[in-house]
Amino acid sequence: MELILASGSPRRRELLEVLGHPFRVEAAEIDETIDTQGDLRKEIEKLSYRKALPVFEKHPEAIVIGADTIVTLDGEILGKPKTEETAEAMLHKLQGRTHEVITGVSILSAAKSESFSVTSQVTFFPMDEEEIREYAASGEAFDKAGAYGIQGSASRFIEGIVGDYYAIMGLPVSALYERLKDYPL
Repeated sequence: MELILASGSPRRRELLEVLGHPFRVEAAEIDETIDTQGDLRKEIEKLSYRKALPVFEKHPEAIVIGADTIVTLDGEILGKPKTEETAEAMLHKLQGRTHEVITGVSILSAAKSESFSVTSQVTFFPMDEEEIREYAASGEAFDKAGAYGIQGSASRFIEGIVGDYYAIMGLPVSALYERLKDYPL
């Protein structure tokens, strides 16, 4: 059976390759707004479902995987910065603190569908102004929830993690692998 990743994220593509099953990528353009007053785990699961559904509707014979990741600190969602200034502001909030990264995943197929989420905690070392400015100026912060990519040069600022490293990158590989065993691949 065909496997489709409903995400344009290059990180998710790389992580899904680890599973060793051929797949293709077909991302859908959707409204990514979530209810910030609701349970954030459930909201990110709903968003992953909304990402997968239009692709599944076009390919009902396939198994479609949708995913999304949010970074939260004190109940505030830190999205993807569009400017260096926004990235710097987010990094100021994160530095020296622990925050949550929640990745929601949905698997849709004709036989069965499910959504789940994985929550991890990331602690940043304190950062000085120059470190924050240089990292934001590097461009690596853009297109990443919370203004950082744990797998890139931001790794030098990470004091520790509790949870799934790959979920922090954008796809909980082992949790997804275990669930896919119940699908006819």
